[in-house]
Amino acid sequence: MVSRYRDWLKQAERNLLSARVNFREGLYEESCYESHQAAEKAFKALLNYLHKERRGHSITFLAAEVGLQMPSEIKDCATHLDKHYIPSRYPDVYDEGSPADYYTVKDASSCISCAEKVLKWVIEVVERAS
Repeated sequence: MVSRYRDWLKQAERNLLSARVNFREGLYEESCYESHQAAEKAFKALLNYLHKERRGHSITFLAAEVGLQMPSEIKDCATHLDKHYIPSRYPDVYDEGSPADYYTVKDASSCISCAEKVLKWVIEVVERAS
């Protein structure tokens, strides 16, 4: 397996930047989705670094595949962010309205915070192992 963990980390950082930009613009549902993407790609970076591969978008299951002890806060963030993967994007998740009608500044803030924690933890794990 070719090691491309740096590419995954770079894109995770760009997704986190996008989450922050969307937050500033009041696009809270997009901010939550981009936060999910940042954490997903961070875990895919870590898996790639460990020469493991797992497909899918569930951060919870990506994290489990890593096989390392991780802080409960990181596990909690994985679960929290997974809850925003679909509802932040699709209007038919709701009886009426679009995701923009349901997402708040508090939602976006908590998602960004989780994405930051996940990315920071992944980077620390890789740096310690290098």
